[in-house]
Amino acid sequence: METGIRADALAPGSPLPAVRALATELGVSPATVARAYQELRQRGLVVTAGRHGTRVRPRPPVAGRRAALHPPPAPGTRDLSQGYPDPRLLPPLGPHLAALAAEIGPPVGYASTALLPAFAEAARDRLAADGVPAEEITVTGGALDGIERLLAAHLRPGDAVAVEDPGWANLLDLVAALGLRPIGVPVDDDGPTEAGVRDAVALGARALVVTSRAQNPTGAAVSAERAGALRALLAGRPDLLLIEDDHAAELARVPLHPLAGATPAWAFVRSVSKPFGPDLRLAVLAGDEATVSRVAGRARVGAGWVSTVLQRLVLSLWRDPATAELVRRSGEEYERRRTGLLAALAARGLAGRGRSGINIWLPVPDETSVVTALRDAGWSVAPGALYRIGAEPGIRITVSALDDADLVPVADAVARALRPARPGRFTA
Repeated sequence: METGIRADALAPGSPLPAVRALATELGVSPATVARAYQELRQRGLVVTAGRHGTRVRPRPPVAGRRAALHPPPAPGTRDLSQGYPDPRLLPPLGPHLAALAAEIGPPVGYASTALLPAFAEAARDRLAADGVPAEEITVTGGALDGIERLLAAHLRPGDAVAVEDPGWANLLDLVAALGLRPIGVPVDDDGPTEAGVRDAVALGARALVVTSRAQNPTGAAVSAERAGALRALLAGRPDLLLIEDDHAAELARVPLHPLAGATPAWAFVRSVSKPFGPDLRLAVLAGDEATVSRVAGRARVGAGWVSTVLQRLVLSLWRDPATAELVRRSGEEYERRRTGLLAALAARGLAGRGRSGINIWLPVPDETSVVTALRDAGWSVAPGALYRIGAEPGIRITVSALDDADLVPVADAVARALRPARPGRFTA
């Protein structure tokens, strides 16, 4: 079956045969098939959905022939499904690369590659300005790379991880690929709920992943009150790894209220991809000494280090006042688009969620019918099933591809998709 997934013979979402039916077909015992299905689940290739049987995961961690290709939106539609920043609002890298080429000096060797002191100092200053303890830091190849190293260093297959529900699809896929057991924590506009975190801890969660701001897909941001409640709830728990993901960083237009240090084992991860460009695969990771040491140690026996050329480039962007001003204006532009679409939806009686970031979450009764109706109207949005464990259905709309003139047409299309016109009555 893994070969079938890799060769595209089993497409994402495809149902697998019932255990007894496949056992009869192959001439083996049902226990043998059940064990094979269990191993596929542990590898993150399939998911069991109760009475709906076992299916191939939407994005299984197997490199297939089309692994590098993202399914395109339907022809003729505007794509609001990706969750990417607007390329028009990203800072230009060319001038910084040119300056870097002129001053980089001779090539360095393996022994010289590490966390650059100047980069580390700047990273500490930026984190400290937001109230994040940053005595111990390292650098990873993006936020998800940092989270993967954290989970792999602290947990073992079968351990439970508390994740936001709805939450980041890539993280849910990663948890499955690592053989970990997700526990969904409900999310409101102020972040993971206190009751949800308490329940997850009571159910044996060994790690908790919290998005600080611009939560994907709901736009939630941890408020000061919620941060205080969660810090009190988690205080001193030696058996729980606390991971904070501040992926929006400088783009977020709401203040940061970190949980860093609430537990003995903690990490705060800040990526540069959203404000400065997705191709800059770099994130700063701060944490307690043991946790940071584990992450850095696993990097040494694997990828080795994050390119010092990339560190120098990011440092140049951080130091440039013009880039800082561009990022500030970009954050304001996303804020305007997001609040504008929320207001347009509200005017049509639709209550979307999106306190921060570039996405809006809209609860819907039936994802398939709404996504299909919007596609037919010329708009591609993301179905909420990609982000949910037990949360209610919804759709995610990314605002980064929208202009002012698009807000009302999108809101009208969503309203029509949720309230389709009734067919006319027959008369005699």
